[in-house]
Amino acid sequence: MSLLFSPLQLGPLELPNRIVIAPMCQYSAHDGCVSDWHHIHLGNLALSGAGLLMLEATAVESRGRISHADLGLWNDDQEAALAAMLASIRRWSPMPLGIQLAHAGRKASTHRPWEGKGAIPADDPRGWTTVSASALAFDADHGVPQALDAAGIDALVGDFVQAADRAVRAGLDVVEIHAAHGYLLHQFLSPLSNRRADEYGGSLENRMRLVLRVFDAVRAALPDRIALGVRISATDWVEGGWDLGQSIALARALDARGCHYIHVSSGGLDPRQEIAAVPGYQVPFAEAIRREVRMAVIAVGLITRPRQAEAVLAEGRADAVALARGMLYDPRWPWHAAAELGATLSPAPQHLRCEPASVRGLFAR
Repeated sequence: MSLLFSPLQLGPLELPNRIVIAPMCQYSAHDGCVSDWHHIHLGNLALSGAGLLMLEATAVESRGRISHADLGLWNDDQEAALAAMLASIRRWSPMPLGIQLAHAGRKASTHRPWEGKGAIPADDPRGWTTVSASALAFDADHGVPQALDAAGIDALVGDFVQAADRAVRAGLDVVEIHAAHGYLLHQFLSPLSNRRADEYGGSLENRMRLVLRVFDAVRAALPDRIALGVRISATDWVEGGWDLGQSIALARALDARGCHYIHVSSGGLDPRQEIAAVPGYQVPFAEAIRREVRMAVIAVGLITRPRQAEAVLAEGRADAVALARGMLYDPRWPWHAAAELGATLSPAPQHLRCEPASVRGLFAR
């Protein structure tokens, strides 16, 4: 049997297969609320045959959005809109659904990608003053952020907890804490962006403190039936920055606290990064971390071919694989992977008639 199409346990949640649809920002929300676009986009992906669908990075407070058009989960209107969309999706798809809770920190207040690069000034109606671990700008196109003080850090932890509570009430199965891609929690982890002299800066233990504090607080707030994971960047790809050794230390600490999975990506913190983006270029990081922890490890990054994904699992390099842009390009990637690997899956009954004659038996009836 194909490992890619075998079940996987993420704490209390069993996935029907090991294909994860990674979070993908859509920049199409209105005041943080899901729009018609999200109904179409996520409804389509929920019929893809993947084992888990993760919603895009969702801000835990208004300053935490990457752009003014990002999803948010800090007020009742956002929660109600999300709950209504999830209820609609669940009427037609049994796929487990998760959400990535995030704060963009110094990389916030930007244009939507197709509208321009760089930050929107704080005095623009669509912009705001950003925050970070230290008062260091991401690059010349971004403003200098305010360094969070002790009260700001306490409030941030509370924001993550409240957003997690809302995610549970809205009907999600998985909560993922976003500590990757150069966003706020990653900004605290990396010595390139964290120059603090208090208990949240300096040593590795101090720089990990906020991520672990957020994890502990969210875990304490979630019911036992909800899976909880963390996404990290395993390296900054810049000398002197966050690296694999520090990522392993963080992974061990999360594992000891009962984290259900770790989703291993890389980069995003520093524009000086140099990445050789070849197929599966991030898988070695997932593999190294998997050797050190008991929790499930998800690999991501230019995993585009079914046999490539199967090999990652068969070689013991990860427990699941995640696709993002590949799923946008081919929303039926899991169908095509099952056909190539000789597996079966159960599509929506409305789709049963489309099974090609060349792969009879692909669809379970």
